[in-house]
Amino acid sequence: MRPRRAGRAWRWLGRGLSLLAVSASGTLVVSCVSVGEGEGFVQSEQLNAPECWDAAYDLAPNFFAAEPFRDTMQIRVQRGSDLKEVSDGVTILVTSIEGVRARLGEAIEVGLPQGVSPPGVPVGCDGAPCPERLVNLALYLHQSCHNQNMVLYATEGTITFEELFSGDPNEDDAAEKLTVARFDVLVGDPRVLADPEVDVSTAQSRLTGYFRFFFQRGQPAQPFP
Repeated sequence: MRPRRAGRAWRWLGRGLSLLAVSASGTLVVSCVSVGEGEGFVQSEQLNAPECWDAAYDLAPNFFAAEPFRDTMQIRVQRGSDLKEVSDGVTILVTSIEGVRARLGEAIEVGLPQGVSPPGVPVGCDGAPCPERLVNLALYLHQSCHNQNMVLYATEGTITFEELFSGDPNEDDAAEKLTVARFDVLVGDPRVLADPEVDVSTAQSRLTGYFRFFFQRGQPAQPFP
């Protein structure tokens, strides 16, 4: 699956911008250099990843990162600090920092981003534009499913932020650097879900998670491990 007519946030967030991360204890974490010690979990009692995984799954994350750009932010919750392309983890795209910070403590609906659809499937939801989501979420299994480019996207569910980093890399107020959230979503491969012969109830998996960490400005991420 690839983004079609994706918004600027998707394009910019994929261009190797500096990755800024810290652990929950305040320890500096630099992508591809060291491993964070943040708090969190990502689990599924029965994860279905076609031709790769069909069992319980526990990410056991130990690396947490936040990458702000203007009013958007990409959060990465990952096992280990290797490149995303060779790791397991969850990416969370906040499309409006101010929008989410205005709804702290509320359950926010998660879904596919606007303009994203499987190849050959019209962009939109039942012939109409998909509703804009404040948060998009995806589980990538590049370590567990190293022979496939396996990414499962959250198609429905909610995420609740108790706190969200302000997005200012020069933020000096510790309280504004904290991010705390928990989510409960259904994830699946949109290419499979688009098949009318597929039972959606078995093609999607429930994924739950929680994470808490403080932002601290770090060095740019290394392009190679």
